[in-house]
Amino acid sequence: MYNLNMRSSTQQIKDELKDNAAIELCARQCGTIGDATKLKICYLLRHYPELSVTTIAELVGTSISNISHSLNKLRAAQLVKCRKEAQTVYYSLEKDAFANVLSVIGG
Repeated sequence: MYNLNMRSSTQQIKDELKDNAAIELCARQCGTIGDATKLKICYLLRHYPELSVTTIAELVGTSISNISHSLNKLRAAQLVKCRKEAQTVYYSLEKDAFANVLSVIGG
């Protein structure tokens, strides 16, 4: 447990939290995966490293439109990446996608 009696220690900790890009990114990422559909997508991509939008939609049990919307949000949060092969778009997790989340919370 930290001893926060000293004003300088308190200010140092406040400074660590202030304008911390890693914390801001973590908050966006955690907010993004707070939705069940997006969390299911992350789960699938963790266990099956590359899947098409159609396959993800079928496995999750929702529309391609809904999955595409969710994947766009996951891309914006830097959690997934995509590649296109002809007419098919494949998604995978970004390398160390959740490393930032774990490092921020102390994992």
